[in-house]
Order: sequence, then structure tokens, then C-alpha cells
Amino acid sequence: MKLIVECGATKSQWSLLGGDSFRTGGMNFSSGDAAYLDATLQEGISLTGPGVTEVYFYAAGLFPDTEPYRRVKARFGAAYPDAEIFLENDLMAAARAVCGHKAGVAVILGTGSNTCLYDGDRITRTVPSGGFILGDEGSASALGRQFVSDYIKGLVPEAMARYFAARFDMAYPSLVREVYHGASPAGFLGSFAPEILRFYASVPYARDLVDGNFRAFIRRCL
Repeated sequence: MKLIVECGATKSQWSLLGGDSFRTGGMNFSSGDAAYLDATLQEGISLTGPGVTEVYFYAAGLFPDTEPYRRVKARFGAAYPDAEIFLENDLMAAARAVCGHKAGVAVILGTGSNTCLYDGDRITRTVPSGGFILGDEGSASALGRQFVSDYIKGLVPEAMARYFAARFDMAYPSLVREVYHGASPAGFLGSFAPEILRFYASVPYARDLVDGNFRAFIRRCL
């Protein structure tokens, strides 16, 4: 049985071909806490059960010849000693899903963002995303980062600011703590995106924020 796992910063999708599909927490191997990553990986493995003969594991920040790559391969090897194990980063998952065996451009727009040129077999060019601090233009975390920055500076329209204050802990110390010391800063910032979109049609500020985020992605990355 084939097991396909696709991981982003917010969630991981585990699918057994012809069997069950379920989600665990997200896994980003370039910035995630090692103990959390190992626990999440073990949770998914424990839920798949026996009989896996092929593993296709795609995850953010997972690259060959790195310690996380070796750790993941060892964990799957111990769980499924007779299985073939293929590990790739999440951008390859996007390229294969979008392009199949044809050449093209593939893009990830989720909690983070990424883009690549794909020749039908391998990725031939990427623009480094930079993560939620240095880049990730077009993503939910970039949108949330700009919004939170505007909020603490009093630049968000009053009615919209009241809406968020009623639903989130928008106190300045709380926001700073989550961004600089939280377990998942990108996920925290990205969590504001669905609520921002509620105001897209009615509040020019929200529309400009969202449109500007996508324009930055097209101009700087795509």
C-alpha cells in the first residue's frame, strides 16, 4: 500500500491509497522544533498501521543531506523496514500535482509561499521564499504580518480593529510574544488571513492589503 504525506507549516495530510486519509499538525523542517516534529511524525505513523510498502513524504524545509532528512528517513525505515521511502520538499509535491510529467511553473500559496520552474522531472529553478520574516509574499503569514503591523500602529480602520479585538487577543504584549517566542509564528500570523478576507468586499483597506500581497508575490517571486 502507498502512503502519501504532504506537509505544510499548518497541517499535514496523510493518505493511504485505497484506504484512510487523515490530518496531523504541520511540519516545517527548516524552522520547526525538533521534539514537536518527531512527535507529529510519530503520531502520523502510528495512525497509518501496517502494510505500507511505499512512502512518499513531502514536507516544507526538507532537503537531502540534512539532519532532519536523515531523521525522517530513519523514522520511516524503522516503522516500515521493507518499504521504499521517497522524501522530497513540499515544492516538489506542488510541481508533481500541478504539472505531472510536463514542464511548467508551480506555486505554493498557503501559510507560506514558494514557486518553481519544473521540467517535468525535476525542479530547475526556484526563487527562495525567505520565510515569514524575509519574504513569503502572497502567503497567509505575509498578509497577517502586515495586518498585525498595521494594527499595533493604529492603521487599521476602527470598525475592523474592533472586530479583531473582540475575537483575538490583540494586546500588544500578546502579539509580540506570539510572533517572537511562539511555537508557530507563521501559523499564528496566517490565522488572521480568513478573517481579513471577510472585509475584502466592503473595506478598501482590506482589499488593498490582500491585493498588495498578491502583487508583491507576482513582482518579487513569480
